Amino acid sequence: MRVLLLSNVWVEPTSSAAGRRMLQLLNIFRDQEWEVTYATTSKASEYAYDLHSLGITTQTVAINDEGFNAFAKAYQPNIVLFDRFMVEEQFGWRIAQECPDALRILDTEDLHCLRKARQQAIKEERDFVTEDLLSDVAKREIASIYRCDMTLMISQFEMKLLQDFFKVPESLLLYLPFLEEPLEGPFQPFEERQDFISIGNFLHAPNWDASLQLKQHIWPEIRKQLPEAKLHIYGAYPSEKVSQLHNEQEGFLIHGRAENAQEVISSARVLLAPLRFGAGLKGKFIDGMQCGTPSVTTPIGAEGMQGDLEWCGAVETLRQAQGDQDRIAFAKATIRLYTHKETWQEAQDNGIKIMNTHFQKSNFELLLLNRLNAILESLDQHRTANFTGQLLQHHTLQSTKYMSKWIEEKNKG
Repeated sequence: MRVLLLSNVWVEPTSSAAGRRMLQLLNIFRDQEWEVTYATTSKASEYAYDLHSLGITTQTVAINDEGFNAFAKAYQPNIVLFDRFMVEEQFGWRIAQECPDALRILDTEDLHCLRKARQQAIKEERDFVTEDLLSDVAKREIASIYRCDMTLMISQFEMKLLQDFFKVPESLLLYLPFLEEPLEGPFQPFEERQDFISIGNFLHAPNWDASLQLKQHIWPEIRKQLPEAKLHIYGAYPSEKVSQLHNEQEGFLIHGRAENAQEVISSARVLLAPLRFGAGLKGKFIDGMQCGTPSVTTPIGAEGMQGDLEWCGAVETLRQAQGDQDRIAFAKATIRLYTHKETWQEAQDNGIKIMNTHFQKSNFELLLLNRLNAILESLDQHRTANFTGQLLQHHTLQSTKYMSKWIEEKNKG
């Protein structure tokens, strides 16, 4: 079995949850002893994972370049996985043309149209409404889902949203969350921990917004009650505007990239993530639960993670109309969790339950492999049942294909 994975970035599991997720998928394919090639349009950074150590071949490819067609035709993969819908827009039609029998998978990481719609509502200083989803980004993303044979969804909330709101057939979707090992502990105890932590890649807009919420509104409230406490903020790719938030007198400390995220999370008593927008699952909470570090976040932060279980800390809403009131409630919940050992211990135990109920690798790995094999065995019938997908592959609707070919010809000149 040959697998071709197409992405516009290299795998950086220490930089983002998306990198962590991608590495988990690659490991599943390699565990089957499948031949895997990772092709990307970007240059490797110093934080890129050494995929060769897993026996994975890497390949640099270009967009709007017919050279990719020759590469794909020569490789003839059985499975092609697109890392986000923008990559499928660029390469999907070329794969369909050169490798028509390859099973095409889209990995959304998170539902981009949901994240961007929530972000737009924040910019307009109002609460998000479902109608905000009806955007150009949504049309592109849903079209990409239909063009593929299967789409991997990391969040059950987003699975339901696609089926109920966008009416995407369940046959085109597969729920596949983070894939983790069983969690037991023991963890560093309450008495040996101090201070707060916030962590997240600063290239991701929700994390930058959360840092501003902490700096401008929430941390000053916490600091009034806990004047000796410090907030340690970690994140890959901090810009100058991020670094300017650093203030030792306020106990607001910007550290940049954490060399070992779990090490710094393990020493903190509480993890803070006042996320006002976003989508998907948040890797910071997986790390937090694995370290036994309770967290305070928002419904968007906890979305899709806990099911019917109690959260591993506190969940507080941050609404536009009731900003100050909600921020004070967030700070109070944080202070209570930080100062009450029994509440803190219960939150830690809840984290173990969430991890072992919802994120066990053994519960999902075989599900993925069985679905892949089932679709491969009946690919023609699967595609026949997806008439909308066939319609979107039709040449009269392939604007991205012809735009790409136009750029291709222009570049030759």
